[in-house]
Amino acid sequence: MSGRRQLSARSAYPITLAQSDEMARTRKSAPATSSLRIIGGQWRGRKLAFKPATGLRPTTDRVRETLFNWLAPSIHQARCLDLFAGSGALGIEALSRGAGWCDFVDLAGQAVSQIHDHLRTLDALDRARCHRLAAADFVTRAHQPYSIVFVDPPFGEQLVEPACAQLAARELLQPDAMVYVESAAREGPPRVPANWELLREKFAGEVAYRLYRANCLPSPAGTATTG
Repeated sequence: MSGRRQLSARSAYPITLAQSDEMARTRKSAPATSSLRIIGGQWRGRKLAFKPATGLRPTTDRVRETLFNWLAPSIHQARCLDLFAGSGALGIEALSRGAGWCDFVDLAGQAVSQIHDHLRTLDALDRARCHRLAAADFVTRAHQPYSIVFVDPPFGEQLVEPACAQLAARELLQPDAMVYVESAAREGPPRVPANWELLREKFAGEVAYRLYRANCLPSPAGTATTG
């Protein structure tokens, strides 16, 4: 997750916008601002301010650097989806490194507004769109398939497997699409569609992050690399 809130497993997908706003109002106070650093590409070194929220967990620089090294052969003009966008770190990094388009999806109004402001600051509104929707609702409504999808929901909410299954069922993944999944290391590997191949797997503290190739014949177990 480029940044996440801790929502209940029962409400993470179907929660209403009014409930989301009420949760935001009742959160404990957080520092006024934090910053997100773009680590590569066109906007390398740019820092974008955002308001922290309880449970917001931007993907670390170290993990992002590794991820985008993995994605380097696929990123040029890629059509991307940042499904649990949070701070927008993953999608913005993808655009900086040459992706052609990114849809940012998050239910929190503050998160969506901040991502939109960042895109305007970077003069990138012609290459992206922000959607204030639950992930499941967006996937239900979407029609065009993606070549790269970031799936990084709140930890411990059992959202990875439903999201991956829904992406496959809705045929929103191009042939050989890359799907990045970030989760708590304690949760173990998620169950993903049978025609997804695990390409990469690494751990950073309590975080596990994996890269899959979708819509391909499954490979024998144990072929993923850990570097």
